[in-house]
Amino acid sequence: MANRGEPRWTASTLDDGGHSADVIVVGAGITGLTTAVLLARAGKDVLVVEARTVGACATGNTTAKLSLLQGTQLTSVQAKHSKKVARAYVEGNREGMEWVLNHCETNGIPVQREDAYTYAQSQRGVPSARLELKACEAAGLPVEWADDADVPFPYHGGVRLANQAQFDPMPFLDSLAAELLRRGGRLVERTRVRRVSLLGKGPRVYVTDATRREVELQADKLVLATGTPILDRGGYFARVKPSRSYCLAFKVPGSITRPMMLSTDSPTRSVRYAPTPDGEMLIVGGAGHTVGRKKSPSQALEELTSWAREHYPGAEQTHFWSAQDYTPIDSLPYVGPILPNSESIYIATGFNKWGMTNGPAAALALSSRILGGRMDWADAFASWSRHEITGLPTALQANLEVGFYLPRGWITPATRIARRSPTDEGGVVSGPPWHLQARSRINGTEKQVSPVCPHLGGIVNWNDADQAWECPLHGSRFAPDGTVLEGPATRDLTPC
Repeated sequence: MANRGEPRWTASTLDDGGHSADVIVVGAGITGLTTAVLLARAGKDVLVVEARTVGACATGNTTAKLSLLQGTQLTSVQAKHSKKVARAYVEGNREGMEWVLNHCETNGIPVQREDAYTYAQSQRGVPSARLELKACEAAGLPVEWADDADVPFPYHGGVRLANQAQFDPMPFLDSLAAELLRRGGRLVERTRVRRVSLLGKGPRVYVTDATRREVELQADKLVLATGTPILDRGGYFARVKPSRSYCLAFKVPGSITRPMMLSTDSPTRSVRYAPTPDGEMLIVGGAGHTVGRKKSPSQALEELTSWAREHYPGAEQTHFWSAQDYTPIDSLPYVGPILPNSESIYIATGFNKWGMTNGPAAALALSSRILGGRMDWADAFASWSRHEITGLPTALQANLEVGFYLPRGWITPATRIARRSPTDEGGVVSGPPWHLQARSRINGTEKQVSPVCPHLGGIVNWNDADQAWECPLHGSRFAPDGTVLEGPATRDLTPC
């Protein structure tokens, strides 16, 4: 659960140091800020541009597990790649994790060391857990099979990896921001990148700042650390699948689960604790779905809440949040140049819910490449690789689904022509195809916008858990008033 007090730094403005930099980093999450700090340490002039605020997206809404045991990730990697590639993936994550832990120790940021489990919550989940045990052993991880984990919920055995970690990511991000500014870097919040061109010496980045002023920025290099890349070059929007998942925090009387637990079988259960000034809290995660394609995410969320209260009697919910993650078609992250043989624009995406280790690993790989070096394990994080051919069937399936949801979004609202406003709290898209409208009502306030996603023309759907519009094609998200929250879209929904 990300908690943010007063940050130990003051944001820059676009007028601080001019409109150019050696490197512009887009996105102030764990990947972007770590990359920026590494480059600033090497003497580069770095400007970080964040559309919202530091940690506003995935990093600030994660369960923040720092673990090399990552559900069934290694089973997936080894099913498509060699054991050598899987070991390189683990080594990259290990270096990323160690970098974070060292930074936390140096800066006095609390970290809790706990065991991690990938477990079966029913007999049908045991084979998956056993496969992950073999995959972890093949990758060199010191795992063991645990028949019992002393937890209050169903447990049918699982993989245990000792001495992993968890933390609150917001103090970590604030310390990175403070160091970046101390080293002469700049960090500008509430400034959204709208487009990029490659005319002239290097990338030209066109942004809109908090005052709605349009500004042109110039850099030698550009790093897109934005979840999914906000540029369509390279087609990454079609190479990753966006998913949304949810977390709940509870006050629990009595004992609380200590290890970090993640189930192999559905519905997914992610459990850990978090220390707070008011005592330890239980964190329960799950209810995941492809962005924009779940009819009522709140129903799955209610089921998750019921599960927590059943197994932790007296649990009192205190917080709710959600995050978006991206699954790559070949199970490995995309880190490197946005296009082959190009060293101007770099991307980092496809962390598949393990950004707390993949993010800093990506930052190490990107900063090393920009500075003229190379990490030994970098092939497992390549943005363009011969390995990706193994993901072609997955890519075909994903894009067939996109092809299904595109016309469906335009046709389905025609059945709601007579129902143009939500009858209760919530949102609805209605009207004929030539005049579609997306209307929402939150706390009695109505908003009306066009439902056409400005990315590739998908028709948004309402998420009743997050109270936001979501595009079912590639995961762009918008506030009720149409303000873009997450890409690949860079423009708001059009007001009606």
